[in-house]
Amino acid sequence: MHSGIDERLCRIADNVRRMRTKTLFFIGLLSTAFAMAGGFAHLLEFPHKIQLTGQEYLTVQQIYRGWAWLGIVIYASLISNLWLTIRLRGDKNAFFWALTAVLSIVGAQILFWVFTFPVNQETKNWTILPPDWQQLRTRWEYSHVAGAILDITGLVALIVAALTSKAAPGDTTL
Repeated sequence: MHSGIDERLCRIADNVRRMRTKTLFFIGLLSTAFAMAGGFAHLLEFPHKIQLTGQEYLTVQQIYRGWAWLGIVIYASLISNLWLTIRLRGDKNAFFWALTAVLSIVGAQILFWVFTFPVNQETKNWTILPPDWQQLRTRWEYSHVAGAILDITGLVALIVAALTSKAAPGDTTL
């Protein structure tokens, strides 16, 4: 009698664990896609913005006012994907891809804080053009391109982790 109840409790616990993992995948994928959106926009506009004159560039840069709010989804992406990666440590293949996603997202943040943010500070968020503005623009734009590539890599790695995870429907191994 007890073994039947124990088996049902184990199945319920397995289902709860799988559902938690799927929820983390959902949050991670959604927040990573939103976090990547800004970088992807920079990637698409790069060939045109890099050719603008100083005054045109200052004008265009003002469209980024309020983009600091993207930090919320970036941190949600980092936290949820780190938590997911820890959760997947027993699933070798999915763990590798989730870890790749986290490292890519962290890499994009390192690029931002080391290369992009100091330029924002020096140009007062592109409200002034210092004498070396063209070098600063090049640094700012290329750091966004590199960050976008890392963000896209992170999203793709997370998708692969979701597709290879043992948390798939009907799989009871996670």
